[in-house]
Amino acid sequence: VLRKKPPGVTLPSAHAVDREARILQALAPTAVPVPPVVVFQAEPDVVGTPFYVMDRVEGRVFASCDLPGAAAAERRAMYLSFAETLAKLHDVDWQAAGLEGFGRPGNYFERQVGRWTKQWESQRFRDIPELTELAAWVAAHIPPDDGEASIVHGDYRPGNVMFGPGSPEVVAVLDWELSTIGHPLADLAFSVIAWRSAPNEYGGMLGLDIAALGIPTEAEYLAHYYACRKRPAPRMEAFHVAFSMFRFAVIFEGIAARARAGNAASADAAAVGELSIAFAHRGLASIGA
Repeated sequence: VLRKKPPGVTLPSAHAVDREARILQALAPTAVPVPPVVVFQAEPDVVGTPFYVMDRVEGRVFASCDLPGAAAAERRAMYLSFAETLAKLHDVDWQAAGLEGFGRPGNYFERQVGRWTKQWESQRFRDIPELTELAAWVAAHIPPDDGEASIVHGDYRPGNVMFGPGSPEVVAVLDWELSTIGHPLADLAFSVIAWRSAPNEYGGMLGLDIAALGIPTEAEYLAHYYACRKRPAPRMEAFHVAFSMFRFAVIFEGIAARARAGNAASADAAAVGELSIAFAHRGLASIGA
């Protein structure tokens, strides 16, 4: 399977296939399931942009968080494996894994709020009052740094993992282009967006009968994650969810901006950009605004 950086001007952090290849190689000997990297090519000479090739892994990837086609009993086990896999990732000793310099530990959320605010401003082409309000709240409620640091996937959601072809276990975590060294609560809060967004908002589950589907509640999912951690882990608060919604909204706004510039890979990129408004709404809802 080949992953390559798309042509055209993109945001500095977008499609960072070099970082993807490095993190996959670092995690290969750990308990975190990742596809093996066969080759990485940084120079654009071969196919026009940097790329890497990884081995194919057999399994199932689901487009929406309700895991369509899976049995109810299997869905529960799949979400528990999803939580356990995230706990395994956050327990990896990133320094021992050779990831010095992959990110900067300390004051992660302060730096991230600044980064995503600047990213939004650099690509801004319209006014979104809800996003402006959410950005202001997040900037005003950054928690004090607690010294926590781990590998952060950056886009940890059900659509970015592969489940076994005949089992509910996660057999591969995919799409590492936003990975870094940061705060584990960034991943955890981002992963619960699945419970806090609607099916027409990138395949969320809000409004679905998750009990009938066999899917754990958000509280059950969080409890399993914490039970699987090998050391005490910080607790998720309203800020972390609001920040994750803000960041997701900015990402979708970036897709819309790239579509306007003619650089987006998806034909639906402009429409997807409308999701930035939806996630700004969800972010405000998470803080009771």
